[in-house]
Amino acid sequence: MAKGAIREEANRSAAKDADLYSWAIRQAELLRAGRLSEIDAAAIAEEIDDVGEEQYDKLESALRALMLHLLKWDHQPNMRSRSWTLSILEHRRRAQRQLRRSPGLKSQLDDALDAAYEDARVEAASETGLPLSAFPPKRLFEYAQIMERSIVWPGDEDRA
Repeated sequence: MAKGAIREEANRSAAKDADLYSWAIRQAELLRAGRLSEIDAAAIAEEIDDVGEEQYDKLESALRALMLHLLKWDHQPNMRSRSWTLSILEHRRRAQRQLRRSPGLKSQLDDALDAAYEDARVEAASETGLPLSAFPPKRLFEYAQIMERSIVWPGDEDRA
């Protein structure tokens, strides 16, 4: 790579690092104008990859919170609360919404469930004070079971 090209690449990277929002707006303008020689293609590709990872992370996060509350629900029935019920329902909706918005994530669902369960298991042990061994090392339920299992707080039957 020539010195001028290296310097130009460094300037593009510095602009992105200094102000991601303005950099992204500028890159979009250049793309729309067809000025492809001026875009920062490698950085754009990196940002697109990051967007995909963020979508996956949102799904995994919703599944983690959902399974955390299901584990607590199962292992501490005397501690059940309306708050847990509402959290389960909310995170079901979030997971469903994420899969609806990004259907390509369905191919990653088992991986997301496994990763989310691994974290939920550790968090459940920490939050309940129960030993980690009280929670199965591998998830025992599939997506449909997590999403369809009846969890209703008394008096909220019409919300389920």
